[in-house]
Amino acid sequence: MRAAVTTRYGLPEVVEVREVPTPTPAANEVLVRVRASSVCYGDRIMRRGALLIRLLSGFRPWHPILGVDLAGTVEAVGSGVTRFAPGDAVYGARGDKFAAHAEFACVAEDGLLARKPATMTFAEAGIHTRRDRRSAPLR
Repeated sequence: MRAAVTTRYGLPEVVEVREVPTPTPAANEVLVRVRASSVCYGDRIMRRGALLIRLLSGFRPWHPILGVDLAGTVEAVGSGVTRFAPGDAVYGARGDKFAAHAEFACVAEDGLLARKPATMTFAEAGIHTRRDRRSAPLR
């Protein structure tokens, strides 16, 4: 799969699109084919490598694939997943795990993940995840 990868700190020019292994969902996870993902302030902080980030992670970013919020379609589910099925349109967030700036991302079934409203596009859902997370849990 393709992903926007950051292997060093810096300006947006340090982000490269690369081939990386497709994640495999754990028993309680959903594999989402990402259709939209937003870039937030946390992505900027991690990419630029603020002093505190560099002190905690060292010389290279510990999250090479940034992105928290996502919207897409369930591609596969882990063996213990009961709330979602392949083909479901969903939106949500990966929290402090990042890795939503890729073609696929795994999200815990009981994490910040919900069915996308039919009246909302994937792009709108990817942006609205951040606002929704502040006001109410995604269930």
